[in-house]
Amino acid sequence: MEELDEQPADTIVNGLGRPDTHIGFDWGPGELLLYETRYPAKDLHFPTTGHLAFIRDDEELYSPVLRKLFNESHGIFVGLQRSEEAASSRSRKAQLVLVSKNYRSLLQACMQEMHKVASYSRDGKQSAKYSELLSILSAMELCWNLCEILFIEAATAGSLLVLLLDWIRLHASDIDRIAEEVLQSESPLQHDRFWDLITGYVLQARMDDARQLLAKQAAASASTRNMCRVLDDLLKKMPKFSSQTLTEFELKWQHWREECERHLQCGTFSSSPEMETICKVLLGAEDIMLEKKDLLGTWYHFLVSQLLFTHPTVTLTEIHSYAQSCLDIFNAGESSSEPLDNILLVAFELDIHQVIKEFSIGTNNWWFVAHLTDLLDHCQLFQSHNLYFGSNMREHLLLEYASGLFSHHSLWQLGVDYLDHCPELGRVYLELHMERIPLSTEKKALKALRICEERQMTEQVRSICKSMAMQAMRNRRLGSALSWSIRAKDAAFATLISDRFLKDYCERGRFSDLDLIDNLGSAMLLSDRLTFLGKYREFHRMYYDQQFEEAACLLLSLMTARIAPCSFWLTLLLDALPLLEQQQVIFSAEQTYQLMSCLEERTTAKLEPLHSEENLKAQDTSIEHTKLEMLRLALARNLARAIVKEGTAQV
Repeated sequence: MEELDEQPADTIVNGLGRPDTHIGFDWGPGELLLYETRYPAKDLHFPTTGHLAFIRDDEELYSPVLRKLFNESHGIFVGLQRSEEAASSRSRKAQLVLVSKNYRSLLQACMQEMHKVASYSRDGKQSAKYSELLSILSAMELCWNLCEILFIEAATAGSLLVLLLDWIRLHASDIDRIAEEVLQSESPLQHDRFWDLITGYVLQARMDDARQLLAKQAAASASTRNMCRVLDDLLKKMPKFSSQTLTEFELKWQHWREECERHLQCGTFSSSPEMETICKVLLGAEDIMLEKKDLLGTWYHFLVSQLLFTHPTVTLTEIHSYAQSCLDIFNAGESSSEPLDNILLVAFELDIHQVIKEFSIGTNNWWFVAHLTDLLDHCQLFQSHNLYFGSNMREHLLLEYASGLFSHHSLWQLGVDYLDHCPELGRVYLELHMERIPLSTEKKALKALRICEERQMTEQVRSICKSMAMQAMRNRRLGSALSWSIRAKDAAFATLISDRFLKDYCERGRFSDLDLIDNLGSAMLLSDRLTFLGKYREFHRMYYDQQFEEAACLLLSLMTARIAPCSFWLTLLLDALPLLEQQQVIFSAEQTYQLMSCLEERTTAKLEPLHSEENLKAQDTSIEHTKLEMLRLALARNLARAIVKEGTAQV
């Protein structure tokens, strides 16, 4: 049966906020145990008041949208681990960039779906939760994209700014909203934000979009047509870094900048404050850009726009000083920066270890740091960074992420592959987690068993099988219990279940789960009692097929070999009764003597019967006495017939 996702229930913790109550806690896999205590002033060992609560920190695991993120990113992760090292470092770099883009594409798909779910939700509380998750996904994609540019691409001068512009365009959606508002109005040229839209396009280096709007303005106004054409020419001529050398680009850019300064000094745009403002933006005027703070939105947009018009050939090692300066200027007057700002700033510092640390502190999401660290480790950026407890950073984060997956009722299977690729402690973690998986269904147990068998985890295989065998026993499913005990190679438990089968046979007069017993094969050698069960069933098959002599020999061997429980001998002797009454002599004289010996041993020995005391009390002792007398009579008659037959044969 399909296992359905369930939202974790809200938990109210008793005692929080009361002055006379203290809360103790203890960590568990995927959850936190809180218990209410009352500690006197001098005694810290006062017993608890009895209130317990489990606080879960894995709500994201139960979101259907994020389930898609976890499942599909697992495939990307495994594919990356299995990929072979390429011969060329360039092709290896291209492969890692492609993997990074695959992760980001998955994040973007989840963001779109989360946005749709949040907008359609009629529950205000649920909608707010989805919106919060959407903001987390957006921050993750923003940070991942920047890390891709700075660490995986490791972009050089010129191409670095090109990639940063793409980064800004992707994550700055305010301009697109303004464009929709302006262009859908009845008179776009008269709209209050028409020139803001052109300025916003320029700040993002979307010169073609800005020129289209300028062309509309030029066509509609003869007085500004000449200025529009000059500004259009400046936007058109702005150099774009591509395949030319860095020196050629800087030379072209310097000539273009000088042309912009000349037009500004000559007052070409003096009669149009809006165009003059745009020209100042092209020259990177800091004060003008800060006036357009609402169009920039964030300090990192301000940073990229500043570099675009002042230092387009910035390098990785130079960008940090610009980043810190832009953050201070843009957030002037604000008391403190946001956690996301700190993450981006340390990324610009090229301190990837601090990026991972800051994101881990800022959110409770291990998905981002685990997958990003793994990818960057393949870029060989973490080789010299080992943690004090024996594991490197990549492995530590993967272990934490996988442990969170194991707390979910179905995502735990993904966690197995993550632990498989943790060479130091992955095996140990996997063994511990597999022992703690709640085996709620047989299907889940078989999945866990297959995982353990593939990895030769012998102890865990036995533990799973024994646990399932016990569950089957409690549910009176003897066949399933026997099957699991055989799989666990647990002789003692197989003996116990075999006794239950024999008891069930005595009570009902037939065996259950015949298919299993008939196909024990070599498994019956696991214990003497199981061997007896299999052979006893074989005796019944022989008798049914009228192989009387073979059945008689097998029945006698089951008693004389001492593998049958003594309490079952009476049943075996009664099974011999139909063979003793056959027209032809089945048991020889010697075999008959052996049966008599077994009968006498059964009647004289003090045995612990297979039946329970309640069943024994219900039995009529006179019936058993009658059965014994019938057996003695049948054995005596068979002995006489056997002696006559054997004597006649000798003559």
